[in-house]
Amino acid sequence: MSLGDEREGSGGYGGTGQTRTRLPESGGDAYGSARRGGRSSSRSLVTVVGVVVLLIAAIAFANRGGDDSGSTSGDENQPKSSTTAATGTRPVDGKAAGIPGGFARDEQGAGSAAANYSVALGSAEMFNTARRHEIVTTVYAPDVATGRQADLDRAYSSESFLANIGLSSDGAAPAGQTFISRVIPVGTKVTSFSASAATVEVWYTSLFGLSGNGSTNPVSESWYTTTYQLKWVGNDWKVTDFQQKDGPVPVGRDQRASTADDMTKAVEEYGGFTYAR
Repeated sequence: MSLGDEREGSGGYGGTGQTRTRLPESGGDAYGSARRGGRSSSRSLVTVVGVVVLLIAAIAFANRGGDDSGSTSGDENQPKSSTTAATGTRPVDGKAAGIPGGFARDEQGAGSAAANYSVALGSAEMFNTARRHEIVTTVYAPDVATGRQADLDRAYSSESFLANIGLSSDGAAPAGQTFISRVIPVGTKVTSFSASAATVEVWYTSLFGLSGNGSTNPVSESWYTTTYQLKWVGNDWKVTDFQQKDGPVPVGRDQRASTADDMTKAVEEYGGFTYAR
């Protein structure tokens, strides 16, 4: 899959137009009517029934005991606490080409590797030929890196692609403008795992565009989920393939967009993270 093909939209690894959905305003306190006229016998009955239901739920919870590891009730697709809770495991301290490496050979390590690789593959550095080669060599498995390198070189050197996002033929931003391409992972989910291979989904938001006066492609926000195929090679997790899809996309708030100067300053002053939990 060509990363460049996906990017020919509006941001991140790819892009599509966004639709802002306005939810209807609440008609007030949803419980307001129940808080008035407490003398009604029917409302009193509802209150009593509600208290009884709460007591039954509390008793059931207490009787369940501390060990529910064998329980199969509930939605099995819901994340367990271990999915997002901090483990106390020391984050990786090794780096190759500026990218974190040396991830643990477990689900946590695979998830952390996928999140970190998302940041590198979605960065503005991918538009620089020398830096792109370093990133691809670092994050991809050796047996697929060469082929992926050629695909990406063709995509990122396409003049029509670069012109579409406002960059020159060498990937440079116009004078007085700053090119921004940044991926911010929101969460990861390991959908399959073995000692030699893993599949990890990374949900993230992407900032993409040009900040500065006269920009015809202002910085916009997009949301994607990328599924990475990883394998254990050379004592680390490496990418063999990925697939991307739009969303899930949250409802946008009515916040005033920042000025081009504020956006440029923020990107220059706020660095990225090393993702490990």
